[in-house]
Formats: sequence, C-alpha cells, structure tokens
Amino acid sequence: MEPYVPEELPLKDLDYGRLLGLVGQANAELARYDGLLQGIVNPAVLLSPLTTQEAVLSSKIEGTQATVDEVLEHEAGIKQEGEKYKDIQEIINYRTAMMKARDHVAEYPITLSLIREIHKILLDSVRGQDKNPGEFRKEQNWIGTYGTPIEQARFVPPSHFVLSDHLNLFEEYMGSDDADHLLQTAVVHAQFELIHPFKDGNGRIGRILIPLFLYRKKKLSAPMFYLSSYFERNRELYYDKLRRISREKDWNGWIEFFLEAVSTQALENSQKVKTIMNLYEEMKESITSLTHSQYAVQVLDAIFDKPLFRTSDFVQRTSIHKATAMGLLRRLKDAEILREFLPASGRRAAVLFFPELLNIIEGKTLFSA
Repeated sequence: MEPYVPEELPLKDLDYGRLLGLVGQANAELARYDGLLQGIVNPAVLLSPLTTQEAVLSSKIEGTQATVDEVLEHEAGIKQEGEKYKDIQEIINYRTAMMKARDHVAEYPITLSLIREIHKILLDSVRGQDKNPGEFRKEQNWIGTYGTPIEQARFVPPSHFVLSDHLNLFEEYMGSDDADHLLQTAVVHAQFELIHPFKDGNGRIGRILIPLFLYRKKKLSAPMFYLSSYFERNRELYYDKLRRISREKDWNGWIEFFLEAVSTQALENSQKVKTIMNLYEEMKESITSLTHSQYAVQVLDAIFDKPLFRTSDFVQRTSIHKATAMGLLRRLKDAEILREFLPASGRRAAVLFFPELLNIIEGKTLFSA
C-alpha cells in the first residue's frame, strides 16, 4: 500500500447543498451550549469533572479501561497497580495536556510547537517513553493489526520524508478561515489523523484539537466542548468515516458524521451542564444555610472541582484552617451531601465523595445519595 497523500486545504468540491442543513443545525446547538458556558462564572471549576470524563473516554477509544471514579480514587490516594495504574496515568496525562493547551490558546494560536508540547505531556508515562514524546516521527508508520507488515496495512500515512511539508500546510490552514468554522474543525481533526505525525497518541491529540480550535475561532467562550462520548459510542463508524477519506476521498461523508456528532453532543452536554448548574445552585443554598459560614462558596467550589477527595487535600486546596474545614466537612457528611468512601486510619486521612455530582457525570446511578 502506498503512503497517503493529503489533499490540499481548503478542500475543493465539497457538496455544500448536502452539508448546509447539518452545518446550520450544528452551529445552532453549539451556540446554545456556549450560551450556558457564558452563564457560568468559572466553568473550569464547575465543569472540571467533565474534563476528566473526556480524558477517560478519549483514552478509552484507544483501549484504556479505567473509569472516572477510578481516576478520582487514584488522585485521592487509593493507588492502583499494574495495567490499571498505566491506564490511569495515561488519562491523567491527557487531562493535564488539555489544561495546558487551554491556557495557551487563550492568548496564542495553535501551532505545531504547541502540538508537540501537548504530545510530550500526553506520553509522559510508563507506556510513552519509547514513543518519542514531543517529536514528529522520522520513519514510516502504518495502521493495522499488531505485527501486520506494511503491505497488509489498513492505512499508511504520508511518508516521513514529506511530513514537515504537510504539517506546515496544516498549521497554515488552522490559522486561516474556511467557509464555516465548524466545518473547518471537522477538516482539521480528520487531516491531523490522516497525516498521523506521531508514533503514538495521534487520536488523542486530534480530539484535543477540537475544543481548542473552536475556542480560537470564537465558536466557544471556553474550550470545554468534547466529542469523545459520541465517538466512543460510534467507534467503528468514526474510524470507517476517516478511512473512507483516504480510500474514496469521501470528505462529505466524514463532515456529515462530524456535524451530527456536534449536534448530538452539544444537546447532551447542554442537558448535563444544566443539571450540574441546578445542583450547584441547590447546593449553594443548602451549604450556606447549613453552615452559616463565610467559606460556604469555597467549600462548594472545592467539592465540584474534585467530587472525590482526601480531607487533607481539601484543607490544602481551600486554605481553610484545618479545624474549621473538618467541622464544615462533618456537617456536610451529617447532612448526607458528602459520604465517606474510606474512613480515616492512623495518619491516613478519610476519603469523602459527592455522590450526586458523580452520578450526573457518569450519566447513571453509581453511588446512592
């Protein structure tokens, strides 16, 4: 199989008549979702668990098996071992990479240098050290069953000899304005996947680029819109639509799939964000009434940011005096807003969790409130 030669961007001969309705619907749903984001004082705190969920689901597409609650347990000091530990480390790296990139694109454009930096963070783990973190590949790679020779590959990306040329054109395209920014986002994600510039981690980097690009193009007021839930539910179709670009130049089919993903996920995200916001307002009233404390909002933000935590970490994050903080947590436990995951033992702090929020994030009842 010959290496794929990426098409010149912007794409020519797209069927805009076929795509126009989907473009309008996707833009409308995304705008409604962004309207909710604009109403949140600090979306990075309030929606922090959604970022963790995205890291879990994007990594799951690549084969990891850890869950949101397992990641939170690990961060609360309940250590995992073996393959589960490696999965969790990859997810934590993914979330760290997203957060660093989010801070960068608030002021600067998306560049190849930023992409390399994100990749370096992503592969900073026990599984990534031999994958040249932060470096574009210097050899030919291909996609196929493990051990498959290149002749039997499902897909062969561009040759490493011309990789830099394609990447420079890709960077130039990201800095330009196509006919529609949402349509352009679909092209950016797919073109990155097809160029496949790293030895490993291309899928996850490509999915990180989606909210970053929408944010840079001012389609989002915060880079917090994630598609991995939709992609993971439709994993085979997701990969098939990408493959059809290389095999049949079916960009219209891919863009249709992407726009449907945006419409569906924006609607789901809007419902989830509304539920989280309603819970936040309900808890603000409850915690203020319950504690009569000047620290009520600090406590509230802390348990939304990390809904499963060690009490010692809570004290450190909130900077509330230990005796006061422990008294506040005790009141929240007595009111069953928080529950005990692990009791204190010797020098080990207790681990508490916020069941209502965790259930919203997971979309199902994992913890009885």
